[in-house]
Amino acid sequence: MTDSSFPRHVVVTGAAGALGRAVVQQFLGQGARVALVDHRLEHLASTFPGLDNSQHLLLEADVTSTEAMTGAGQRIVASFGGQVDALVHIAGGFEMGEPVHALGRAAWDRMMNLNAWSFVAVTQALVPAMIERKAGRVVAVSAKTAARGAAAMAAYIASKSALQRLVEAAAAELAPHGIAVNSIAPSVLDTPANRQAMPDADPGKWVSTAVAAQTVAFLASPAAAALHGQHLALDA
Repeated sequence: MTDSSFPRHVVVTGAAGALGRAVVQQFLGQGARVALVDHRLEHLASTFPGLDNSQHLLLEADVTSTEAMTGAGQRIVASFGGQVDALVHIAGGFEMGEPVHALGRAAWDRMMNLNAWSFVAVTQALVPAMIERKAGRVVAVSAKTAARGAAAMAAYIASKSALQRLVEAAAAELAPHGIAVNSIAPSVLDTPANRQAMPDADPGKWVSTAVAAQTVAFLASPAAAALHGQHLALDA
């Protein structure tokens, strides 16, 4: 990390989503340069219309593709002069599904690719730059539900549980290099999509994206240097 209290160069995947927007605004407010990754460039452009392209990067990339992320990572590292202080991996997916005895392979692969393998592809692209500098923070977005199975959510929960185990393994591997790896584990985030999907629920019992973004910023800061392989459960 730099001498500043805040990371100066930050990469955010899933940046055009509701949580991604809140996280990006949090780091921009701290004066960081940001590299924003999403699966459609037009989503990024419409979400951040005033972003200064001479200071920041908007990149279209499939986070489940090691090839795509390698290319994006090379552009980011070159633009940031080799300095990536924090990687915030938000990109992922959610879907209800079949019961375990009827679970389709396509649904399983989709959730595992989006929520677990993507963490591998993204860190492969960017962590080597952190190792070279012997400094950095990696923050993933897992889920509070990853702790226990639930009906009709088997593939999703299994994939988020796998993500947590990957975070823990990476934390053990990277701590000797001065890199801390952790996740936030929200219950339900208060997003437009969740409000639409659950119109009868009480959003007052959900976690605001602003609060989640503040927690991400904490994990990316020097104040969280002693945290490794932790999943901070967020609940209202």
